[in-house]
Amino acid sequence: MSPATAFGSRQARAAFVARRLTELYPETPIPLDHKDPYTLLVAVLLSAQCTDKRVNLVTPQLWALADNPAGMARVPVAEIQAIIRPCGLSPQKARAISGLSRLILERHGGAVPRTFAELEALPGVGHKTASVVMSQAFGVPAFPVDTHIHRLAQRWKLTAGKNVEQTERDLKRLFPEESWNQLHLRMIFYGREHCTARGCDGTACGICRTLFPGRRRAAKMRK
Repeated sequence: MSPATAFGSRQARAAFVARRLTELYPETPIPLDHKDPYTLLVAVLLSAQCTDKRVNLVTPQLWALADNPAGMARVPVAEIQAIIRPCGLSPQKARAISGLSRLILERHGGAVPRTFAELEALPGVGHKTASVVMSQAFGVPAFPVDTHIHRLAQRWKLTAGKNVEQTERDLKRLFPEESWNQLHLRMIFYGREHCTARGCDGTACGICRTLFPGRRRAAKMRK
């Protein structure tokens, strides 16, 4: 059976991707340093348009100021902003960190909420951030889709989605729910190490070459 025949369906491609990523990344450590749901929530918020490596360099200084909602709510926004400036978008992120800390105290007794709706009602917390917290802090099956995963899913023809919302729905249909929490991390690891934005256009990395040995042109990306 030729590769083109073997991987002619989305399901066949998904099965190969899951198997190969499990071989490459049997362990799935969370790349953002944290100690509890609150510090994970703040770290994920900071990671928007910023590398995890840079976030991990910045957060120890932030935790030295405060590492819990009660403490952070007392820190002036300007002090938060001064520390997180290297992460980019610091005015918005500082306001969000301060605001969500206050709301966690006022609405949730100081504990990070455990539902998507309550998380997404916090300042600066969108669906992707909520999905990371639900999956990695609370073990609830979720499939956070960022630009890395959106790009890979398109290159591997696991989705025709024009946006991350559609890609998330497609990936959830393709992969077993019990695999979601680890698989999204494995896809991120692979995207950063092998199928990067500059290093692979859909023709260069191992998975792309295996799935599409006859592909000669760059895979066309949708937004």
